[in-house]
Amino acid sequence: MPKSHAPSPPPFRAAAIRLARSGGKPMGEIARQLEVTSETVRPWPKQADIDDGVRHDGPTTDAAAEVRRLRREVETLREERGILVKAAAFFAEETGQAR
Repeated sequence: MPKSHAPSPPPFRAAAIRLARSGGKPMGEIARQLEVTSETVRPWPKQADIDDGVRHDGPTTDAAAEVRRLRREVETLREERGILVKAAAFFAEETGQAR
């Protein structure tokens, strides 16, 4: 069983957020109607408010995506650097120029 599921499509999220903001129904009931868990739906209205600039107590979706992208890039660069260091050491040893 996969550890996570594919993200919900934006129109689905938008509909869930509209239902949550319209009030009258608890989040658990909205989640049951949409056939997802309440813990899946619960953070969506808050994140929508952050993205819309209504709230300022967390990163926007775009900022969080950029941080994830940059972290992946840093990890790749570190791996590449490690390979280059090992290759340089190998070739230095092969040519007798080891330190």
